[in-house]
Amino acid sequence: MNEHIELIDKAGVLLEALPYIQRFHDSVFVVKYGGSFMDSDDERVRGRVAADIVFLNAVGIKVVVVHGGGKAISRAMEEAQIVPQWKNGMRVTDARVVEIVHKTLSGTINENICETIAAKNGVPFGMPGENVNLCSKHFESDDDGAPVDIGFVGDIKSVKTKLIKKALNEGKIPVISPIAVDEDGQLYNTNADAAAAAVAAALKARRLVFMSDVPGLLKDPQDPESLIPTLRVGEVDGLKKAGIISKGMIPKVDSAVRALHAGVRRVHFIDGRIPHSLLLEIFTQKGVGTEIIHPDVDGQYFNPEIQI
Repeated sequence: MNEHIELIDKAGVLLEALPYIQRFHDSVFVVKYGGSFMDSDDERVRGRVAADIVFLNAVGIKVVVVHGGGKAISRAMEEAQIVPQWKNGMRVTDARVVEIVHKTLSGTINENICETIAAKNGVPFGMPGENVNLCSKHFESDDDGAPVDIGFVGDIKSVKTKLIKKALNEGKIPVISPIAVDEDGQLYNTNADAAAAAVAAALKARRLVFMSDVPGLLKDPQDPESLIPTLRVGEVDGLKKAGIISKGMIPKVDSAVRALHAGVRRVHFIDGRIPHSLLLEIFTQKGVGTEIIHPDVDGQYFNPEIQI
């Protein structure tokens, strides 16, 4: 009898997911794959994330993965006996460093993620970012507001979607690195969060999901119970001024806002360390992270039939 109850409970979970699966069929989701779970020695952690991505693909959602790799770049630089330099949180990237960044992101990390997805019977399509991302040179500012050259660091200006859409239409899962090129073909390192937002905007994705090692946006960073489940895009500036959105979350949220203004319906922030957090966020009403909504894109806020 207990066994039957357990099986019925499992059926209930599947039925809860059914309306979401129906509504999201053939929609484009962009998943930013980053955070400490990327570097975990526990293959089960990365395997769970890959399984969630393959599940989305299997139920008819077109999934695009954009990944980061800052820690792996720092390790590769250390092996090359290069001391990392930073300016306003941005990695100073000279000609030697950009080659290391390119090899690490478009090579090692991209290949590893593809292998993990393939191990879950998905069909990944490794896509070095320089094949699709076009950029201009990024400048930081000094204390007086004057531009500071930090090397081969770029801002993505456009994304060539033809190759991505072809892979999606073939049932594949594109895995894109945050490398870009300028009009002369010069390689540039770009912020992975901004790259994911640019890809989502170019594809008019229904969802953009940032997977990292934080639960989402917290009213109190020391209290995981203070999670903000839903945030209106118009509330972002107020939360910045209050210090609730601060430090490393600022570029993530700024990227999210740009994507929402460009037509992405919703942006989610979830903790990739939580088992199957991606599925829980997408296929349950409550979710496990923070979602940011733009009313002009996603309609009214509190009608569940519209929200999802």
